[in-house]
Amino acid sequence: MIKTWLTETFDIKYPIIMAPMFLVSNIEMTIAAAEAGITGCIPALNWRTPEEFEKGLKELKEKCPGSFGINLIVNKSNIHLEKQIALCEKYLPDFIITSLGSPGDVIKRCGSKGVKIICDVVDVEMAKKCEKLGADAIIAVNSGAGGHAGPTPASILVPTLRKHCTLPVISAGGVGTGEGLLSVLSLGSEGVSVGSPFIATTEAGVTEDYKKAIVQYGAKDIALTSKLSGTPCTVIKTPYVEKIGLDQNPIEKVLNKNKKLKKYVKMLTFYKGMKLLEKAAMSATYKSVWCAGPSIEFVNAIEPTKVIVDRIVTEYEAAHKRLSSLSNV
Repeated sequence: MIKTWLTETFDIKYPIIMAPMFLVSNIEMTIAAAEAGITGCIPALNWRTPEEFEKGLKELKEKCPGSFGINLIVNKSNIHLEKQIALCEKYLPDFIITSLGSPGDVIKRCGSKGVKIICDVVDVEMAKKCEKLGADAIIAVNSGAGGHAGPTPASILVPTLRKHCTLPVISAGGVGTGEGLLSVLSLGSEGVSVGSPFIATTEAGVTEDYKKAIVQYGAKDIALTSKLSGTPCTVIKTPYVEKIGLDQNPIEKVLNKNKKLKKYVKMLTFYKGMKLLEKAAMSATYKSVWCAGPSIEFVNAIEPTKVIVDRIVTEYEAAHKRLSSLSNV
């Protein structure tokens, strides 16, 4: 066991969160994560309606053998947010990860009932706001993350957040090996949030083509596109992505600068982008737009979640042993 704030708080063996991934994360993966000694988190938006979300929470409460979390998008693009918070109040997941907005309402309503609130941040300013609102921990979304990555590498972001905040810091992005886990823990992180390597698991509900792409492509094939949500997002640079380009067209760029229209244009872009991702992830299509981060570099096969976790832990132990032997020289 590796003891950190993350392992102690959620009674897990290893300081790893199976990161919440839009369209990818599901109940089977979360149960497998708990059985492997880590904890998983599912975006509430992976359930299409609040009614489906409630059924999912009931099933997780009944079947998950360990702790689990829910990810909430806490801005106006999430039209179901109010009902999602109410359901989290009712069923009380072990933790909630908030993204893309202020966590204030979630902290007030769910944090007060014992749910740990962990907030995605990309800089000190965001971290301090979350700390002031009463968050329990922060996730340092660094430049190695998949999806909406931050601008700063973990080697800078984690120590900076630790210097300026008192909250526990969990690093998100770029970790797919035990050496990577040791690296971020040595920076002062209490654990890691790992997403992309778990897309290529037997438990993931996405298409075999998506899983095979995670195996076949590497870090050099990851690109940032603003076409999906209006905010730079990491995708695999497939032939289709290269064909449509990575940037918004001139009209979209102009509309995004219009103060009155910007919010609505971004919502429309987000809706269209998520539909494109959904089609590629869930059905056979030549329009392959697959979200992933550079840690797919370390994926060599489609495997069960437990195999991936065990390998990371074995690599961590070997790396820790090597480091200890160097310190004795």
